[in-house]
Order: sequence, then C-alpha cells, then structure tokens
Amino acid sequence: MKERTRAHIWKAGLVAALLPLAAGSATQGGVPSSGAIARTAAAMATDLPPALPLPAAATSLDIARFEAIAEALVANGRIPGLAMAIVKDGRILSARGYGITDTRAPEPVDAHTVFRLASLSKSFAGTMTGILVNDGMLRWDSRLTDYVPSFRMSMPDAAQRITVADILSHRMGLTHNAFDRDLEGNANYHDLTLRMANAPMTCAPGDCYAYQNVAFSLIGDIVFATTGQFYSEAVARRIFKPLGMNDASYGLEGIEASARWARPHVRGRGGWVSLTPKPTYYRVAPAAGVNASISDMAQWLLAHTGHRPEVLPAPLLATLHTPVVATPSEIRGASWRRSRLSTAGYALGWRAYNYSGHQVVFHGGAVQGYRGAMALVPEQDLGVVILWNSESALPGGLLPTILDNALGMSAGQWLDDETLDGSEDMLYADRNATPSGASASASKASPP
Repeated sequence: MKERTRAHIWKAGLVAALLPLAAGSATQGGVPSSGAIARTAAAMATDLPPALPLPAAATSLDIARFEAIAEALVANGRIPGLAMAIVKDGRILSARGYGITDTRAPEPVDAHTVFRLASLSKSFAGTMTGILVNDGMLRWDSRLTDYVPSFRMSMPDAAQRITVADILSHRMGLTHNAFDRDLEGNANYHDLTLRMANAPMTCAPGDCYAYQNVAFSLIGDIVFATTGQFYSEAVARRIFKPLGMNDASYGLEGIEASARWARPHVRGRGGWVSLTPKPTYYRVAPAAGVNASISDMAQWLLAHTGHRPEVLPAPLLATLHTPVVATPSEIRGASWRRSRLSTAGYALGWRAYNYSGHQVVFHGGAVQGYRGAMALVPEQDLGVVILWNSESALPGGLLPTILDNALGMSAGQWLDDETLDGSEDMLYADRNATPSGASASASKASPP
C-alpha cells in the first residue's frame, strides 16, 4: 500500500509539471491502382480529415521539459532505464540515456546503450523490402510462392494469392498472432511455416487484417531468395551501414556482443529483476529481431523523415507510410489512444494514425522486459522514439505528451495512465507476463 501511495504521489507531481506544456510516393513496384492496396488507402484517406493548422505554440519543442520527465521516470528506481531521441527539421534535438542498464550490475544508460526493439523491427522489414522494390528486384504485388514455392495454406489457391504487400500489412488471412504460442513454446520457425498449410483462416489473403509475427517473417525468406543474402545481412548492408547505425545488430548473439546493452527487467518481490533476454522472438527476425541504441534510432528517424534520400528516397517513404488496411482496434487501450486517435491503419511495416486531425506514423514494440514506441509527424518534420528496459507502462505516456506539445495541443495527463498500451505490437509473451509480486526465481524460471 505504501508503494502504491508513493507511486500516486510522484505521478501527480509529474502530471502537474506537464500542465504548462500547452503554453510552451506514388506507389511503386507494380501495385495496381485498382488493387486492394489502392482501394483501401483511398477509402481511409476519405475518412481522414485534412491536417489542422498549427498554432504558434507548436513552433518550438520544450526539449528540456521532456528530458526532465525522462529523468523523473527513472528516479528512485521507478523504472531501471530509458533512452529517448527527438529529431526535427533534419536535426537531432535530443538523444540521451537515463537510468541504468541492469539492477544487478548497474551502469548508466547512454546514447550507445543497445536495447531490444521487439516489434519496432517490423519497420525495418518494410523498409528493406521497399529498397528492393526501388531497385527493381521486387514488386509490392510479387507473389510469395514465386520465392517460396513450397508454401501452402488451408484455403484453396490462398498461398498463390499472397503478395509482398499482404505480408507486410498483415493481410494473409490467418487468425490473429497465429503460432505465437507455439513460438513461445520453442517451436522452430520453419516448422511453423509448414504448419500454416493446415491453419484456420478467417478470410482470403488481402481481404482482412490480423496481426502476425511468424507469418510476417516470411518476408525474410523473400529477401533471401531475392538477394542471396540472409535477411539480417541484407538489412545490415542496405540500412544499418549506410545510415551509420553502428550499434545495431540482430539476434541474441548481437545484443550480447554489444559493448553496452540494457538487460530486460520484470517485477519481482524486491523490485525490478534483470533477466537474460528470451531468444524466442529473435527467431522471427523480420518481426522482432533488431537491437539498436538511441543513437542508431535517431538516424532511423532522420531517414524516415526524409533527410537521407540517397538511402530512402521520398517516394519510397510515402509508400511505406500510407495505410493500406484499417485497424480500428488500435483506437482502444491507453487513454491517449481513446482521446486522440480517430482512425488507425496499417501501412507496410508501420502504423498510420489520425491523431486529432494530424497524420502520425507509428509503431510500438514489447517483449519480455523491453518496451518501445516511435512516431513520425510528417507535417512537423518530427520524429520521436523512446526505449526502456522494463515492463512498466509508465513511459508510454511520454510519446503522446511530446506529440501534444509539437502540435500545440493542451497536454493530456497521459503519464497518469498505467494501462498497458492497447496496441497489438505487444508480443505474445507479454500477455502472460509474470504478475507483479512474483519472485525473482519464478521470473527466471519462465521458459526460454
């Protein structure tokens, strides 16, 4: 009870500190204009009102206040560590670490501390594919079975209908999070793709949305078949290296080889308990395999706000960020979603929101002991990313707080909301996370 009371006191103070904030392509690669992508995008565009004019208050960002909030979040062990980057108009305004990497052997989080990105990795998969489309090596309407001819699904001719764009926008026709539970149980990725031949389907490919991790990672097989390189090697060569993402890597081996990295933390009886990262979702690299520092992610934001056209040209970015399927469930969950979002959709490895009349491109990520969220505001040439090494929901309110300030809106009390973010970007493991109060030994005993 004392701990709960203290939490309410510090949150109330933090929320009070936020109140002054209010003052302060053309589609590429053969996607047919009459196809499902064009139809859905056009329908969603009709639902999106034009961007609202920005008041004068939106012309500057209160970076010092956001950094102070980040400091408050890690103060007194509320969460172990956090890193945040804010870029605007092609400049990095902030890229810093806060708190510690590990409660058992603490070191300060800095700009080069590596975090596990979980589902933020999907944006890299969409972008890697888009680079190949831009090169003329693929088309958005290229068929999966042209590259993975053995792939089968339970509905007749379904496998032959699946396109590259269907995979990247979660429109394969499977049930939500198909085979995530099996992946958690240590199943092999290749074996799970074979089992899709008998998996139930809710619609024909391209006709409905259902978030995936295993099926989404079939895009890695296509990249391999197209380039002759393993997926992780292709991303390193075409994205990490040219963008100067020097701390970025893939997989458990990658994060453990990092010079400094943030350990995952879950709640135990004595507070935050650090663990060894679970390898399960690393096995689906396109869906959840990237590790990166906040310095790396600042470069990623600059590229996706159009400031690295030699790597990611503007027409490609426009295609990647355009919604192709509606995802209304994203409007539920955390209070900022219910208050700010009027429509939501999935693009190609990214989400697309109407945030109180403004376009916001977004993705979240969560796996055991790690959380993250990133957003782009094209009309403001703004990008924000926040990463933290615990299962706390508290930092989730910082991103919409920054968006409110950037858009000249009265600050919502988003940091007073401990509701888990309603996004589907939380991986299956976290839906069965060890509850608060579990012992450290019980936490460590969770299956790998």
